[in-house]
Amino acid sequence: MDVLKERQDGILTIFCNGRLDGFGAGKLEEIIRSSLHDDDRSIVIVMENVSYLSSGGIRVLLAYRKLLKERNGLVILAGVQEYPRKVLEMAGFTTVFPICKTTREAVAAAGRSADRDDLLMEIASPSHSRKGMKVTVESGSPNPATLKFIGSLEDVLHARLDASHIKAVRFSDVEYSLGLGAMGDGVSDALPLLGEMITLHGSMVWLPTDGNSTPDFFTPARDTGEVKIFTAFNVILNGTFNEVLSFETDSDTGISFSDLYREIFAFARERKKKPAGIVALVIWGVLAGLESSGIKKSPLRTDAPGGDRSIMDPEFFDTWIDHDTKPRYRGDTIVSFGIGIDFASDLGMYDPELLKALYYINPANKGSEQLFLHNHGVVFRNVPWDPSASLNQQVKKIVTEGEFIDMRHLLDSTRLRRAKVGVAYISGIVPDTPLRTP
Repeated sequence: MDVLKERQDGILTIFCNGRLDGFGAGKLEEIIRSSLHDDDRSIVIVMENVSYLSSGGIRVLLAYRKLLKERNGLVILAGVQEYPRKVLEMAGFTTVFPICKTTREAVAAAGRSADRDDLLMEIASPSHSRKGMKVTVESGSPNPATLKFIGSLEDVLHARLDASHIKAVRFSDVEYSLGLGAMGDGVSDALPLLGEMITLHGSMVWLPTDGNSTPDFFTPARDTGEVKIFTAFNVILNGTFNEVLSFETDSDTGISFSDLYREIFAFARERKKKPAGIVALVIWGVLAGLESSGIKKSPLRTDAPGGDRSIMDPEFFDTWIDHDTKPRYRGDTIVSFGIGIDFASDLGMYDPELLKALYYINPANKGSEQLFLHNHGVVFRNVPWDPSASLNQQVKKIVTEGEFIDMRHLLDSTRLRRAKVGVAYISGIVPDTPLRTP
């Protein structure tokens, strides 16, 4: 049994050749499982060259019919030959699976099933087309949003940290944030393991700097105050989304984070959104490829580079920073939080010293010198894409029930195929404590 796959008009199409018996069913299941993306609604199974079908093959078809039915989708069969059709008839399944004569007809039918929720989304919200993207806009809160930051980014970048730099934060005080943090029994336990961290709807995910490159996470059912987040630097969203943008791309390669932020800034300027120089984004999307970087070891004063130099200096960068530009997790779900600063916009309303406390140059990012991004993201798998779902409710559901895969600091070259984006237009930057000089 040979099983091949391809995408026709964006629809996962599986070509089977041989006997779809117990052995062939195993190969078919393996190919579908490894190829099905979280935003796939329907699949086509081409059986023009299948001479035999048994209950083993039918069980696989039924299993994925059940999964895709939960996504309001279908398993569509194409070109079913005489003997397999008789088997389906005797088993009572010719009315369960749509059967088309040709692959082209089946792909067209699958495409129509995938358009249902997109149509509902377009009816509910105004739609725009921008450079290969279809964008829908939902109004959010009119209230202003600010960013609060804890600690000093300069202390992190120059490896000046000791116990005095660590602050304990309650889970209930943070909904969306990113920074450098850890969990443990106390400051001394957390300090040597400080790594990239993100909080999403109160759940904390972090990458301990213990050399194992394996993320850890904690989702509290309630906040007793006895378990805290320890952080040396954290940027927290105060407020909620001013609007929610839904988008999908025409290209299977998607759109990069840098281009997405650039389009959001341009879109805001066109509609005269004020302020529009800094945005915070919460993203729930489907990946076209994740590229990442991340700190390898806790930036403690005892390990600092000589001469108070930055760990981002070319001489020290590879020692301190792990970076991976091979796109990963294509078709999986990502939930991320991040901030973007557009220096092509008027930033006069922001205190320059507070502005500098939010961003830095990451040598692993290759892009515009006018756009600075800082994004962390968590990867989940087997989360059906539903563009009609509420963003906040879906994020909460994913972080509490989703199949957790990975967490990384995202490079600007990370790409998305489609996403729902909560946009907060930042009207101010607030330090947790007054800025201090080292």
